[in-house]
Amino acid sequence: MPDASTQRPNIVLIMADDMGFSDIGCYGSEIATPNLDRLAGDGVRFSQFYNYARCCPTRASLQTGLYPHRAGIGHMVGDYELPGYRGFLNRNCVTIAEALGRGGYKNLMVGKWHVGGSYRYSEMDDVRPGEEKFPRPLDRGYDRFYGTLAGGGSFFDTHALYRDNEPIAPEGNFYYTDAISEAAVEFLGEYGNGSEPFFMHVCYTAPHWPLHARPEDIAKYRGTYGKGWDRLRTNRHEELVGSGILDGRWPISPRDAEAPAWEDVADPEWEEARMAVYAAQVDRMDQGIGQILAELDRMAIAGNTLVIFLSDNGGCAELLAEDGTSSTGPWETRDGQPIVAGNRPGLEPGPATTFMSYDLPWANASDTPFRYYKHYVHEGGISTPLVARWPDRIAAGRIEHAPAGVMDLLPTFLDMAGVEYPTEYDGNEIQAVDGESFLPALDGREWHRERPIFWEHEGNAAVRQGDWKLVRKWPGDWELYNLGEDRTELNDLAEQTLDRVAAMAALYAEWAARSRVEPWDEVIARPQATPFQLWLKDK
Repeated sequence: MPDASTQRPNIVLIMADDMGFSDIGCYGSEIATPNLDRLAGDGVRFSQFYNYARCCPTRASLQTGLYPHRAGIGHMVGDYELPGYRGFLNRNCVTIAEALGRGGYKNLMVGKWHVGGSYRYSEMDDVRPGEEKFPRPLDRGYDRFYGTLAGGGSFFDTHALYRDNEPIAPEGNFYYTDAISEAAVEFLGEYGNGSEPFFMHVCYTAPHWPLHARPEDIAKYRGTYGKGWDRLRTNRHEELVGSGILDGRWPISPRDAEAPAWEDVADPEWEEARMAVYAAQVDRMDQGIGQILAELDRMAIAGNTLVIFLSDNGGCAELLAEDGTSSTGPWETRDGQPIVAGNRPGLEPGPATTFMSYDLPWANASDTPFRYYKHYVHEGGISTPLVARWPDRIAAGRIEHAPAGVMDLLPTFLDMAGVEYPTEYDGNEIQAVDGESFLPALDGREWHRERPIFWEHEGNAAVRQGDWKLVRKWPGDWELYNLGEDRTELNDLAEQTLDRVAAMAALYAEWAARSRVEPWDEVIARPQATPFQLWLKDK
């Protein structure tokens, strides 16, 4: 075991929530993200980095280096009483914190956890934090924690908020994005110049719904989106191609068939306002990242600190109907004002008294130039920006085109730290890691994953092998694309290449069998399914 040493790098891993591929400036966006743009200018951008299409599976895979079903979170945090679908991290995996802790790292976490059972607002009486089904960050290797054990919720009055293992309540002029940034800076001040290196995982909930933002941030984007989503998609695509992130041979995908043309929108001012609030949420997150980067500079530790930023899934097309979010409450503000839920035209988005989303057409723009969204494993659902900066080691201003995914982060960090992946931890046998270290890619050397990448979420499935991708939208048929020539998945080659479809489908079936993947229709037919799970069956 290597001795703890400040020469080993510190690691800051920052994750956004429900943010699309083209939503930050260095990936083609008009949204002001100067701090992420600076990070990219000082480091490397990945053009083909993948998440796992949804918040919980992505977090499970990121934390453990495993496919999410093997970690116990094949869907979300509900317990289906199937090995791959328990809804909490099992004991046959290790988290990044547990693995790095063996090598002397201090491990800090700020923000959204969401891999430790269900903390839905309407079910809080049944929650038992610290028990097997409800592991908290400090139960899984972290030394300090400030954040929420649940998923999304009000930015002005979030629930399941904890400091370490103690529940706390929002106070004062609370806004969750700011609270996350402030806690991250606080932890850096406490641990940044210690005798041990540190790993800090910062998980923003921005820009996940609801559309909640500070008025001064919203004001920056008033009037920005008046020309609509079609113009926005075109502009972003041109920026992505011009920057070298995307190949100019790949045309932008057509506007989603469920999104109207901008000239046919009934209330364009309201639609514009929704996107302005979404942009404000991204902007505020970038401001907080700037505070984190400034603290690294102030402490003179930026040079030997790897900072990585990515998103947990593609843009979110979920529609919030008036009765569609009752489990995320509360339904009045902290000062007793009623909260109006749902995407109601004419209702001004942004304040704590509303609870709405930006909806499918704007999500289509977030995922420019790709098809589909969060939930799905076409490129729009799984492609994330990834920016990495490590001044002492990474050359500035480079673009890396080799495909990689969230399961590759843990082995990369262990490779950097000189820590071996364990075969046993705390008396439990640990499964072999699925990820592969991409440290050579960070160094600018030639690197490619040796094994294919697989996905399954809610029956949506895919396998990427080299440039070839086999993908299906449940319950449809397999489609086949050559991503080297057609990253936007517009030319389905399945009918012309039946032998390749059969071979890749067999690879997928073998992976699913060994990875605890169950047929989706059987999962949601389980007798203990909740009303939410039954809704998923019908959607």
